[in-house]
Amino acid sequence: MQPASDEITELLQAWSQGDPSAIGKLVPLVYDELHRLAKRYISDERPGHTLQTTALVNEAYLRLVDTSRAGWEGRTHFFGACSQVMRHILVDWARSRHALKRGGDVSVLDLNEAIAAAKQPGADLVAVDDALKALEAIDARKGQVVEMRFFGGLSVKETAEILKVSPETVQRDWKFAKSWLRRELTRRH
Repeated sequence: MQPASDEITELLQAWSQGDPSAIGKLVPLVYDELHRLAKRYISDERPGHTLQTTALVNEAYLRLVDTSRAGWEGRTHFFGACSQVMRHILVDWARSRHALKRGGDVSVLDLNEAIAAAKQPGADLVAVDDALKALEAIDARKGQVVEMRFFGGLSVKETAEILKVSPETVQRDWKFAKSWLRRELTRRH
């Protein structure tokens, strides 16, 4: 049974206000969703990837505990932050182990397919992250839209809610960002 969004929001707010018992009540409610999100990330990695789903969830949890005063606005905001943290963990992991090297045998990411399905195995996560950072430098909101939709799997409506813009704005940003990132990734390879 899926926990009520209101219950998660109340616990997030209590956690943000310094209630130490809130995190203990929150984790069991959100763990399955975090595990599903982490599993999706791991499934997109190259074969032989050694970071396990549970390790990714645990590392994200440890990093989020350090941001307990984040001022969570609700379930969607929390899962958007979790997506961002997991993305950074995987990129850091890839960089530190040289798992995804530029050039040579790296396959070119078909961004249109990857963003639509988010299932492109072996995609060069480091190249995507670098391109996304370049986009964020030009337009931070468009970068946030990509992060929430592509990495977080959030809907247009959920993304609009977090960013406090209309769904139409998210759709326009999404369309522009996909095109810009496709061009940028093609240029880099």
